[in-house]
Amino acid sequence: MLSLISRLNTHKESVCLFIKNFGVTFDNNQAESDIRMIKEKTKVSGCFRSMKGAQDYLTIMSYVGTSKKHGINAYEAILNAITGSPDIIFE
Repeated sequence: MLSLISRLNTHKESVCLFIKNFGVTFDNNQAESDIRMIKEKTKVSGCFRSMKGAQDYLTIMSYVGTSKKHGINAYEAILNAITGSPDIIFE
C-alpha cells in the first residue's frame, strides 16, 4: 500500500493530467470506451430490432472506431467505404 501511495505522489502530475487537459481520458481502457457507445445506443432505443441490425451497427461502429484511432475522419472513412475503398484505414 505504501508503494502505491509513494508512486502516486511521485507521479502526481501525470496521474491528475485529465483534470487540466480535457483531451486526456480518465482511464486508458479503450475496450471499455468502445463498449460504452453500444450500451448508450441500447439505452436510448431500448434494444436492437434484429440480430442483423445489431451486427450491422457493430460493424459500422467498429469501422468508425478504427478510423478514429488511425486519425481518419469518420465521415471520410464511411464515404470511402461506400464508394468502394474501405481499406483507407489500413494504409
